[in-house]
Order: sequence, then C-alpha cells, then structure tokens
Amino acid sequence: MQEAKEAAGIKPFYNVAEYVPENPSITNVDGPMDGCWHDSFYHILTDHLCGDTFDLEQLKDILDGKRQGFMGATNMVNYLGNHDQNRLMVELGNREIFDEDAFKRVKLGVALLMTAVGIPLIWMGEEFGEYKPKTIDSAKIDWTLLSHDNNQGLFQYYKGLIFLRKSNHALYTENIEFFHEDADAKVFAYTRWNDQGSRVVVVVNFSDQYLAGYQVPHFPANGTWHEWTNNYDIESGDDNILIDLPEYEAKVFVWKE
Repeated sequence: MQEAKEAAGIKPFYNVAEYVPENPSITNVDGPMDGCWHDSFYHILTDHLCGDTFDLEQLKDILDGKRQGFMGATNMVNYLGNHDQNRLMVELGNREIFDEDAFKRVKLGVALLMTAVGIPLIWMGEEFGEYKPKTIDSAKIDWTLLSHDNNQGLFQYYKGLIFLRKSNHALYTENIEFFHEDADAKVFAYTRWNDQGSRVVVVVNFSDQYLAGYQVPHFPANGTWHEWTNNYDIESGDDNILIDLPEYEAKVFVWKE
C-alpha cells in the first residue's frame, strides 16, 4: 500500500481491502489499509431481512462498526451484495419471498445501508432489483427491469437516499446513538448527527406486523421533522413522536427546525 500511495503522490488515495472475514485491525492507525469490506454487515443484515433471525445487538454492531473495533467512518465498506455473494433478491426468493414483499425488504436494507456508519457499496443492478444468482458465466444486467413499477420504484428509492447521503453531513460522521429499543416488537431507532446541527433519525420495524400509532420515546429533538422516503413533515413533542410503522420498513426523519 505504501508504494501505491507514493505513486499517487498528492492525488487523493484510498486503499480498500477485500479482506474476508473482516479484520478491523488492518484499518487502524498502524494498519496497512484505509478501509476493508464489512462482511458481517452483509451476512447479518441478509439474515434479518430474510426473517431468519432477530438479534438487536448484532444489528447495532454492524450499523456502528466502532462496536466491532473499527476506528472511523471511512474504515468500513458496507454492502447488501457484491460479486462474491448472491443478490439480496436471490436470497429472498430462495425463501419464497417475492414481489411486493421482496421489494419492501430490500428497501429496508437500503435505508440501513445509506444511514449506517461507513461507506456504502452498491453492486451493479441491485439498485433496481436485478435478481440473477451469482455465476462465473456471462450475466448481463437486465435493464428492461426498469420498465416495471416495482423496479423503477426501488431505483427512485435508491436515488433519494443517495442524495440524502451526499447532502446531509450528519451521515458523514461517526456519531450514532441507539435511543429506542423494543426487542419484543422488533423495533429500534437511532440518530446520526454532526456538530453543525444536522440530524437524521431512523426508526426501523423488522417485524411482519403493521404497527399503527406506534410511539417512539426519547426522540432527540422536539419540532418539525421531514420523513425522507415518503416526503411529509411531522411534529415531535414531549420527546416523543407518534407514527404508523409498516412491517419491514424504516422511516428516515431529517431535522428541519
């Protein structure tokens, strides 16, 4: 890596290890790499999105890599899939989860990918629901999928959260706090923020139950929040917020005032 940095000279240079299983120590101050693939992010999140398990501590570990020994936000590369793994759509299909149910769970994964601490990686085609299993043979992306409503909806969902990721500097930081945990309902909430006043809150429902009128206590600030994925404003007061929380869905709230 040192030779590569010397060759790059004054140009920005970021060296990522495809090191599986991950080892945070290789990205620490005296480690040879700037970042590495966050393999546990993929495996743990896939198991949860497919409904195979629910372990809140595991989810907190992958959303806040500092709990696993990573030092900073640039040290881990998070992903829902890559060239070594089956696409999330394939894993869901293997469990007979298809159509609307599958797209819903993929969107939940995207919301977590784009709001977790770390750098998101998008494997080609996943942003609009490519479903081919991994293979060593030719497997061109099926661009015609974009003509279908569900696929186009997923594509727009990705675009919206990528824009949030790029424009809201709360998501650039290492700051994350899990302020609400309801393991029985499979619901939790966390906030990301920076010192200049930007703040994002994510409320997650990993259950298969629609939770109407769900109260989220200890909300980080009272006032107006904008729910990013469905484009509406909502007020919080008395350190609480009351929302309808559909099954396998995340609400992404951005602080307004």
